[in-house]
Amino acid sequence: MSPVHAALAAISYLLAKHAIADFVLQGDPIFRQKGRYGAAGGLLHALIHITLTAPIFLLFPGGSTTLAVGLLAAEFLVHYHLDWAKEQVVHHFGWTPREPYFWWAFGLDQLLHGLTYVAILWIWLPPN
Repeated sequence: MSPVHAALAAISYLLAKHAIADFVLQGDPIFRQKGRYGAAGGLLHALIHITLTAPIFLLFPGGSTTLAVGLLAAEFLVHYHLDWAKEQVVHHFGWTPREPYFWWAFGLDQLLHGLTYVAILWIWLPPN
């Protein structure tokens, strides 16, 4: 597989796993707790994400085990804090799904998660 095809396959996997973790595996208790800092639901949600990210390091050879663990830890922290921050903004302004600002915040959150995956692969995958 060429490096370009590997990168496309890897980002496709990460985007699919994101959809599964955010929209299939995230139940109401997790969703409701993401806005409370340190609550079990938000931590569990970030843990689900990194658990589903981990196979990428086996499927697509790249860096070391230490680098993989570091990238998973970074994803955990970034994912958790992006979700928490979005919830803080949405609740602070009282935005609901009836308002465009809610959807802008939701869309920005999803974009930032996607860019996190680009960064992970940029660091992980060999340059050529």
